[in-house]
Amino acid sequence: MADRTVADLVVERLRAWRVPRAFGYPGEAIAPLVAALDRAGGDPQFVPARHEETAAFMATGHAKFTGEIGVCLATQGPSAVHLLNGLYDAKLDSKPVVAIVGEDVTGPLGGAHEEIGLSRLFGDVCNQFVRYGRVPEQVPALLDQAFRTAAATRSPTCVVLPRALQMAAVPDLLPQAAGVLTATPGEPLARVLPHDADLDAAASLLATGQRVAILVGQGGHGTADEIVALADRLGAGVATSLLGKPVLDERLPFHTGVLGEVGTTAAAQLMGGCDTLLMVGTNDPWTDYFPMPGQVRTIQIDIDGRRIGTRYPVDVPLVGDAADTLRALLTRVADRPNPQWRGIVESSVDRWRQAAAERAAAPAQPVNPQLVLHELSARLPRAGSVAVDVGSVLYWYARHLELPPEVRAQLCGTLGSMGCALPYAVAAKLARPDEPVIALLGDGAMQLNGLAELITVAHHWQEWRDPRLVVLVLNNRDQSGMGGGRRPAGELADRRPDVPYAGWARLLGLHGVRVDRPELIGPAWDEVLAADRPSVLEAVVDPMVALNPPEPALADLRGLFADGDAARRVRERMLHTVTVEAEDLV
Repeated sequence: MADRTVADLVVERLRAWRVPRAFGYPGEAIAPLVAALDRAGGDPQFVPARHEETAAFMATGHAKFTGEIGVCLATQGPSAVHLLNGLYDAKLDSKPVVAIVGEDVTGPLGGAHEEIGLSRLFGDVCNQFVRYGRVPEQVPALLDQAFRTAAATRSPTCVVLPRALQMAAVPDLLPQAAGVLTATPGEPLARVLPHDADLDAAASLLATGQRVAILVGQGGHGTADEIVALADRLGAGVATSLLGKPVLDERLPFHTGVLGEVGTTAAAQLMGGCDTLLMVGTNDPWTDYFPMPGQVRTIQIDIDGRRIGTRYPVDVPLVGDAADTLRALLTRVADRPNPQWRGIVESSVDRWRQAAAERAAAPAQPVNPQLVLHELSARLPRAGSVAVDVGSVLYWYARHLELPPEVRAQLCGTLGSMGCALPYAVAAKLARPDEPVIALLGDGAMQLNGLAELITVAHHWQEWRDPRLVVLVLNNRDQSGMGGGRRPAGELADRRPDVPYAGWARLLGLHGVRVDRPELIGPAWDEVLAADRPSVLEAVVDPMVALNPPEPALADLRGLFADGDAARRVRERMLHTVTVEAEDLV
């Protein structure tokens, strides 16, 4: 039997941390570790991507969809550089990922092929932890520390392992640092709960609010019951950030939808009309859609105290786990629903839903992209995962796709990098091969990363118990990056190449459907959702359909107040920043 190497030891530590798979792109400097993963027989599995960027996106997607720590592999030089985009996605959306990078630098310092200073390269994106392995005895503790740091800080970390070290034999006896893990992989290291005085202050503030709004971000995952109970107790309306969209059942009558430029009119109106705001696990950057400072009193719940007050002034900060904090608040908040405010919110929601349906039904040439998401909403499987890319598809997803409570959805929320959806979808499908996965892309994202990673789908799909991985490509041929009718029609001659996306899928042995007539959109969804293999649904859509961002909260207070005095007081606070005739705001 061959000697046990450090690469084998790395595999053992990955297994100890219950890592199911590592995503990467093979290369000479990481080859010993890839060979050790091959010897491990799939525990953990090595999943080769077509590019290091997509490997990092897959690792981040794994972390987002499962709550576990994602792992990606690369070699030095350009391979390491390509990891950065996916790792920044993990950093900005607070997800734990461990990057293991191989290095093979020989010869004079500064003269080696592909040599890049990896500590400096990863020093920002993995600022919580970047370390080099030097000797075999050091490696177990080094990896354990990288995993613990990633879990505790919810951020990416990096371990650099020289190729010679990966190939080195492991001594018979390792130091105590290589012993039993003392932390549960992938979970917070401690329970965090705000002080009683802060909870009492928050409950007192909520008790005095007449028009309460709750804004939910990704930190609210797993707290749907508590949020609904608190909203009902206060007669509050609810909005979500983009990352918080999957937290609550969007069919709730007081759920106003996503807040921000990609969001709904109802959510903007909720912010414009409230006098009390509770933010749960959100770091939403669309502060233009928040209430005007001074209009509301605010409570913010976040596990990371560094995020408190960074986007919006906060009266009562609550640093703690969202679920435990909300349960503690529920024991302190009396049942005092406000039927008048709740009725205003629900009327706003009804108006928005009617407007959204009308927008989806509007004629377009050849197909209205809103209709494509509207038709999916009625057919979306009751369980599974949705991966969303960047571009105009994000607007249609935010407004027209109603997520059932059991459906997970993820996107590159803070970094906003195009090309993430298909790598995310691969990670989601490998994590739960018995559930359907849907990826929502524009044609730009499909050309950027999707065409290549469809090869990865073709390689793995026959291993899946449920073969359904549906890739929607909204083909609008618009290469301006603007979309949504923002360009004069005369400029549309300069379009992105029209690639046969559905044909490419069929060439790979997958299913492909191309549709350019609105009456065929529903049947096309039925076809791909019933297919016996992964599918590409290519919808040829109109690039001139307007994105129509909602008016910011402070500019759209019409019709929200039955109390004219309240409207007048808010209007007076607005007049120094919003130039509008007074009678137009009544």
